[in-house]
Amino acid sequence: MLGIRLTFLGPHGAWLRDGTADWLWPAAEKAGIPVMFLALGNMPAMAKVAERHPGLTLIADHMGLSKDIAKEGTIAGAIGETIALAKYPNVSVKMSSAPAYSFEPYPFRDMTEHLRRVFEAFGPRRSHWGTDMTNSLAKATYRQRITHFTEELDFLSAEDKEWVMGRAILARLNWG
Repeated sequence: MLGIRLTFLGPHGAWLRDGTADWLWPAAEKAGIPVMFLALGNMPAMAKVAERHPGLTLIADHMGLSKDIAKEGTIAGAIGETIALAKYPNVSVKMSSAPAYSFEPYPFRDMTEHLRRVFEAFGPRRSHWGTDMTNSLAKATYRQRITHFTEELDFLSAEDKEWVMGRAILARLNWG
């Protein structure tokens, strides 16, 4: 097994708060299995996991966002909860799904400041590009999802782009 992806939404969010998932963290840490997670509204619980298990690789999916969060206009607050995890060196973040949360067409300028906040908190070696194509196929082409990062985000240097666009995730997962 090369990794696990868990979604702590709805009733499953309680698993983080009531201890139901507590057996998983030391087992994954001991086995060296990275855990990617979506834990909307449960980032404080994930902070406790990160703190208790510093050898466990944790990767927050989609910057801790969802389409509902975007519709509610609470992106900035959700991003704040996600970047609170940046103080833990074992946590990194997928900067994925920006087109799905944007109310603008390509190049999704309303997402730039949010992406910048995430990047500034986690840095180039703990920030990972991703598409999440299946949740917003009509919003942008695959190429636009790439060029959004490689050509439109002026806060990323050439070296930053190299890390964000693939080098960082390969290093984080020990695949490179």
